[in-house]
Formats: sequence, C-alpha cells, structure tokens
Amino acid sequence: MSFDIPRNRILPIAEADLVVDPAPHPYELAHREAIVANWDLEKAEKPALFNGKVMLFSSIRWADERLDARCHTTNYATFMHWRRMRPDTSAEHLFAHAMPVSSDGALIAIRMAGHTVNAGRVYFAAGSLEPEDIKGDRIDLAANMAREVREETGLDLGAARAEAGYHGWSSDSGTVLVRRYFLDLPAGEIVARIRAHIASEAESEIEDAVIIQRTAEQPSGLMPHMRPLVDWHFRMA
Repeated sequence: MSFDIPRNRILPIAEADLVVDPAPHPYELAHREAIVANWDLEKAEKPALFNGKVMLFSSIRWADERLDARCHTTNYATFMHWRRMRPDTSAEHLFAHAMPVSSDGALIAIRMAGHTVNAGRVYFAAGSLEPEDIKGDRIDLAANMAREVREETGLDLGAARAEAGYHGWSSDSGTVLVRRYFLDLPAGEIVARIRAHIASEAESEIEDAVIIQRTAEQPSGLMPHMRPLVDWHFRMA
C-alpha cells in the first residue's frame, strides 16, 4: 500500500489514471469478521443501507500534476468498516465531485436526506466510485460525475461547460477529485429544477438543493472537505 499525496492543500491535476485491480483489497481480507459485525451495527442504525459494490483504493500517488491510483471492487460493508476505523493506512477512499457553477456565480450543493449515512450533510452531488464506472481496466471519472449528478439532481452535465483537468483535496478522511461545470442557468432556476426532481422520486437520497455564495455565511452541515474547495473556487472566480 502506498499513499503518496500531499494533504490539506489544493492540488492541480492535469491527468488522473485510476487503475482497477481485479484482486480483493487486502483490507477486506484482513478484517472479514469485523466487517460483518460492523455491518450489523450500521444496518441497525440505518436500515435503508444497501451492501452494494464500491471501489476502495490501495495506492494513490500525486506528482507533477498527475495522479496515479489503484483500486479494488469491494462491498459497501468493507468501506463502512474502514470509515469507522480511519485513519487507517492500509486503504483509502477516493471519490469525485462535479462542482456546478451557476450563471450568476453561485455553487450548487445538496443536503442529504435523513435515511442516508450522511444525513443532513451538505456537499456537491456525488457518490462512491462503483463498478459501473469502469471502462476496460480504468475508472471513468467524468462518467461517474455525470451519473451521480443526474441520479441525485436530474441535472445534465452534458449541457454544461467543463473545465479541463481536475483539482484535488486530500486529508485523513479521503481524497476528492473536483471538476467545475459551468451551467447557463441562474442559481434559483437550478435549485427549482433539482427540487422538482426530488419531488418526482419516491424516496430521494437528497433532501434539498443548497446555494453557496461568495459573501454568504456557509450552510450548516457543510462537510469538512467542502470548505477548502468552496474557498478555493471563490478565490479563483
């Protein structure tokens, strides 16, 4: 296992290469019984949890604006055990954020619904990398971002202007890769469309859309990794 990436600073990423290793993640092999026991606890707290497949990383390296990483398909129970035990140097969570920017300069985030693991927390619409994001033996980050945003908000990132490359933020809780998408709609209209999408679903994973502006006080429930990303965006805007 190797995690050679600077922590707690914005990283420019011109290229990201996420390789899928078909072998089981060593963390899963080392903690099988504890993973099962912890999953029972997690399900007792949040009965709606589903033990699907997600990607867990065994190496991440950043150098010269290039990120190279290796991940393994594991079950959500394994991720939840690692999440409870972190910081653990034998595995790491890496995920992607599409950062929607409205035509009037606001950022559009979401607040998670009460039945989810991150109930009440605010961040950009996203989810863990999953097997359906695999193309060949690589993770397709753009496809993951488009899918998660579409599923959670109904927005089509294909209609937005995407910036080239990514930026990253890494801490003991995980690594997030960010790409800004500039939409040709004002914040109010984007929020109205997201709320209509939420209303159309039987049980949405998100509770509401949240507008984040340069001068406004940040919303309650903002995930810790969001603040440096928001601050960075408004410094660059």
